[in-house]
Amino acid sequence: MGKRDIQEVNAGSMADIAFLLLIFFLVTTTMDTDSGLSRMLPPPVPKTEETPPPIKERNVFEVLINAQNRLLVEKEPMDLSQLREAAKEFIENPMDDPSLPEKEEIEVEYFGIVPVSKGVISLQNDRGTQYQMYLSVQNELAAAYNELRNELAQRKFGKKFDELDDDKKEAIRDIYPQRISEAEPKNIGGK
Repeated sequence: MGKRDIQEVNAGSMADIAFLLLIFFLVTTTMDTDSGLSRMLPPPVPKTEETPPPIKERNVFEVLINAQNRLLVEKEPMDLSQLREAAKEFIENPMDDPSLPEKEEIEVEYFGIVPVSKGVISLQNDRGTQYQMYLSVQNELAAAYNELRNELAQRKFGKKFDELDDDKKEAIRDIYPQRISEAEPKNIGGK
């Protein structure tokens, strides 16, 4: 008996198959994209020599976060769990308290003439503040606006704010405009 030659496998098409598999996986794989915080930036301020009119102190709700992640709200220590209710009270000013923001009457579609708060929430943090605490505070402030909008949508239209048509949502946003001013972080806490 003679020795049989082992047949070679034709590997010429292996490169083609590997290339096709590579293309297939590149096309079908989804890439994670980072999504940031959705915030609408104010329009650029026109360059003028005039100084802007001062904002009355009663119209500003001051929220400070120090390097130890502690809150100072309106110059008083506050726990994060109390921030949402305090912000809602400030934004809504239901009893027209003279220490809370002034209101101006504007005409809003579906509502007629309504008083709208001139209040602005000023958020400032220390450079040593943990990012998680900063986000938690932002979430609480945004939740205060969302809850007020939801409550108004339920009272007026019997639906949640997210379920409304765009024009009705816009009307509610006119009554509760989200005014959160974020100042440049400072080195207050010494970290």
